[in-house]
Amino acid sequence: MTPRDGSLLTHLLLILLLLLQLLLPLARSVLHPPQHPQVYVPALVPHAPTPLTRSRFSSQTQLDFTTHCNASCFRRGEQEAQKELLTERLAFETLYSDGSRTLTTVDVEDEVEEDDSLFARTSPRRGPRVTPRHKRMRRQIYGADGRFNIQGDNFLLDYPFSTAVRISTGCTGVLVSQQHVLTAAHCVHDGKDYVKGARKLRVGFLITPSINGTQASLTTKKPLVRWVRVKRTRVPKGWIQGPQEVSMDFDYALLELRWPHRRPFMRLSVAPASDDLAGKRIHFSGFDSDRPGELVYRFCPVEEESSDLIYQHCDARPGASGSGVYGRVWDNSLERWERKVIGIFSGHQWLEIDGENRDYNVAVRITPLKFAQICYWVHGNRLDCFQD
Repeated sequence: MTPRDGSLLTHLLLILLLLLQLLLPLARSVLHPPQHPQVYVPALVPHAPTPLTRSRFSSQTQLDFTTHCNASCFRRGEQEAQKELLTERLAFETLYSDGSRTLTTVDVEDEVEEDDSLFARTSPRRGPRVTPRHKRMRRQIYGADGRFNIQGDNFLLDYPFSTAVRISTGCTGVLVSQQHVLTAAHCVHDGKDYVKGARKLRVGFLITPSINGTQASLTTKKPLVRWVRVKRTRVPKGWIQGPQEVSMDFDYALLELRWPHRRPFMRLSVAPASDDLAGKRIHFSGFDSDRPGELVYRFCPVEEESSDLIYQHCDARPGASGSGVYGRVWDNSLERWERKVIGIFSGHQWLEIDGENRDYNVAVRITPLKFAQICYWVHGNRLDCFQD
């Protein structure tokens, strides 16, 4: 068998695996489409931005982001926080390309205490127990490596893989509009200051050698990257200078590109319970550091859920931080299953419950309040923000 035949066989196996793992569960779900009530999304009312001192860009990027959580923080929900605390955490900083910053405080339009649907909390469910390990490896590979390299023009430039982009600080992001990229906050800010690489932050779009067209590019098998400067970066106040067990719940940031792109993007959705996802699976593609120059795709079931985090054992390595975690969500208006971003891959967490340590890779869950905040960042108009 020639190398070309082997590569073709690999692509065929990937196609078959995707069909088996994705289409068959969907076929069963389509036979009994769910009837989900419409999720109430609050409106954030922003105040006039307040100028801040210029950033020093003194922090180093930490791609290995690991936290610890016990039963109390696992069961902590948005509805347990006071309204004043929530609005403080939903305030946000805006970093501009010239290094200047502003702080925007917000109000939640409706009374938090009077609307239980605002928090649409998913009850945590216990997943399979994980035997504690003495050697704690960040960004776990759980058992056999279940990641797939996405190669070839037909895959890299096709939806949904084409929505994955590189962040110049070493992370991944996902296109959520024609000019906006969602990523992890720790990719640009360490909780105290912006990282050095955020001074001239860029977003990288994969292009295949055949599109680049130069003789040098045609001799390489790996895709090339076209970099675009970031105009504005927005980070929630809940991430900045918050206690670690709280800040991970707000590990997301939105980057506004200097110019619009022409690629398809993936829409956002309030994260439903895992039982309401087609196949009960999540998916994400990222630029894992142990496979340089490659886009890596993976999928897995949800193991545990809290009101703010999605716990899973999708294989991942540093560099995948900021990947858009998506699932097939039932769209009531279109009456069909749609891929939508429901979270942002954050890192690794040790969860201690009933005296037992369990390790997970975690994603930040897009709650109704976070959806309202991110949507406002994208549209600049709260009237355009609603959950389909």
